[in-house]
Amino acid sequence: MTTTRETRLYQVGTFAAGNRLLDLEDRTVQAHADRTNAITSGHRACRGCGEALGARFVLDTAVRAAGGDLVTANATGCLEVFSTPYPESSWQVPWLHSLFGNAPAVAAGMAAGLKALGRDTRVVGQAGDGGTVDIGFGCLSGMFERNDDVLFVCYDNQGYMNTGVQRSGATPPAARTATTSTAGDQPGNPFGQGKSAPLIAVAHDIPYVATATVADLHDLEDKVTRAMTYHGARYLHVLVPCPLGWAAEPHDTVRLARLATESGLFPLFEAEHGEVTGVTPIRHRVPVDEYLRLQGRYAHLFGDPGRPDLVARLQAGADRNITRFGLLQEGD
Repeated sequence: MTTTRETRLYQVGTFAAGNRLLDLEDRTVQAHADRTNAITSGHRACRGCGEALGARFVLDTAVRAAGGDLVTANATGCLEVFSTPYPESSWQVPWLHSLFGNAPAVAAGMAAGLKALGRDTRVVGQAGDGGTVDIGFGCLSGMFERNDDVLFVCYDNQGYMNTGVQRSGATPPAARTATTSTAGDQPGNPFGQGKSAPLIAVAHDIPYVATATVADLHDLEDKVTRAMTYHGARYLHVLVPCPLGWAAEPHDTVRLARLATESGLFPLFEAEHGEVTGVTPIRHRVPVDEYLRLQGRYAHLFGDPGRPDLVARLQAGADRNITRFGLLQEGD
């Protein structure tokens, strides 16, 4: 169940509360003196990388919830490449590099081996959307079916960013990538393709599924902490904007993640054993074009002549999400 807390704000024009405005117990893990700092300085992430921010908060929170007794398997992808250029590493937790497509299976094997040794060490699997939604999808579904004791985290930047910004199964409709043309009448990524990994995870009836973004780090931490209270298969899908692949300004990373949820394009929810148990209501609804206009991958939708028909289709998809998950509070 999603939790909220009442906080008195002394500033206007924001929906966020800085750590200094919160009681110590309500502050993020990053504000504590005993923070774990699972991924530290020296990595080579791009400026404004949402994945670096997301991974840092996810792993720091998971390590804390596990009492420091945690290992992780990491698929090939941006996160692996920028954090571990041989012979260097920015990780300060036990970390294993898997192949692009088998991180869920490797994490499951680690959990089984630790159980056989009689150890209570917790296991986290990590991958981008390519290694989760596409290449690693069969391994992920198998992990869910067996109910392996793994928290698997997908850092979703909506494309194969490390290899040249190609389309993935998580790339949204109408987005331009290196493999989805916008020339002529081509809309970018076709409508009606791809898949929703969070909803597929829910359909496996596993103990816990949640979506989150780097725009609300308290919510992200709460969901990681909750996931770590369960045993069995758990899935966390985190939206992590990519300035390079989205052709956006690095300083807009958090803003884009917030607009994705406020427009309804990326609903935030939790599910337990196949049932949605909580959603995060939209606090300030915005039209989808407010989100789209900040990204060069949607530039073909605007200007002269633009594609208002495609913008309308994207708005209709956001509206369906809002209705499906009940994202608007009464009176909105």
